[in-house]
Amino acid sequence: MAPKALVPLLVTMMLVTGVCNTLLTKYQDNICVRDCHDPNPKEHKMFSQPVIQTVQMFIGEMGSWLFVGGFALYKRYIARTTSAEENGYQAVDTHENGAADTNDADSIRSSTPINPAIKVLVLNSEERLPLKGWKVSLLSLPAICDICGTTLMNVGLLFVVASIYQMTRGALVLFVGLFSVIFLRRTLHLFQWFALVTVVLGVGIVGLAGAIYKDPKATPSAFILYREAFVVFAAEARTPEALRAIIGVFLIAGAQIFTASQFVLEEYILEKYALEPLKVVGWEGLFGFSVTVLGMVIMHLAVGRTDVGQYGYFDLVEAWREITEYRAIGVSSILIMISIGGFNFFGLSVTRNVSATARSTIDTCRTLFIWIVSLFLGWESFKWLQVLGFALLVYGTFLFNGLVRPPLNRCIVRDVEELLPEEPIEHQ
Repeated sequence: MAPKALVPLLVTMMLVTGVCNTLLTKYQDNICVRDCHDPNPKEHKMFSQPVIQTVQMFIGEMGSWLFVGGFALYKRYIARTTSAEENGYQAVDTHENGAADTNDADSIRSSTPINPAIKVLVLNSEERLPLKGWKVSLLSLPAICDICGTTLMNVGLLFVVASIYQMTRGALVLFVGLFSVIFLRRTLHLFQWFALVTVVLGVGIVGLAGAIYKDPKATPSAFILYREAFVVFAAEARTPEALRAIIGVFLIAGAQIFTASQFVLEEYILEKYALEPLKVVGWEGLFGFSVTVLGMVIMHLAVGRTDVGQYGYFDLVEAWREITEYRAIGVSSILIMISIGGFNFFGLSVTRNVSATARSTIDTCRTLFIWIVSLFLGWESFKWLQVLGFALLVYGTFLFNGLVRPPLNRCIVRDVEELLPEEPIEHQ
């Protein structure tokens, strides 16, 4: 298959795996594990193991090493043999020192087009020092940020529907922008600051939509929506359902601080050192898995095995029972690991083969697909206020990335500095 023909396939698989990540995690949260025969649905206890779900993500990230190993075997045995057979001869080592031939298609200096699927295994720069030895441990810092951010988001997802979860993650651009200015000494222009304010407003409206609609089918018409929004909020914000939604939105939005910190740390490290993007994900998965498991054991001994911690987030015995006894949880855990591993591979491949416009469009489509599937499955109801918040989020993100014209001509800037040239992606 021609290199360019692979890009639509990579984009499709990135969308499919990205949508599956969120929906499968929410599916797990909807599985009853205790008191399931109680006639009162409110007494049913659902699967609530956000730390276990974080471990699942890191196992998926460690799956990147399978891609790395697979490509190494392909390059060493299959590609070399195929090339020799096509030319009617067998390769003979003609180098006096026995040095291996260099595949021009794998060099970033080559004029031969690189297969989009293997760009994730090409060094981000041949002029930088290689990231190896003890220096690889530097990637444990963004991995720790990933632990905190992912766990907080998993807790937040327990309290909100999947579409609001995905939309609230749009707050990431706010913290990436702020941290880039503070730590990486980047410059933001006036239209970018306006875009960040728009994103904050969009996240706020999305959170408001999740808080004021207690009845999943009671959505007011668009005509009275704006007039009564704050009246409804004042009346409903005191209910347990509304408080749960508000807490969930704040947890997810706050988690973006850690995700933005992860991005900035990755940018700082990869500006100085060279390492293949897929190996970066693999190392972060390994470090993240190790730290999370160690933390889980410590917290289980300190909290999880006590009466207060029983059935809580750190009760490893209960978590293991739920995963092994409930087939749906075990199967979905495996599927989550596979989808996250695939999302990292396809996401990195797409990021290095398409424009910023295409990437922003893909992210928007991912959120839309999650919303549509959630509505189809009956997990949530349609909310006009959520549409307004989502529209502001998309506009703010597109404006921040320079994909739409600023509202004022004086805000137009010809040369806009790229905040994160290394182009990190969210790992789930």
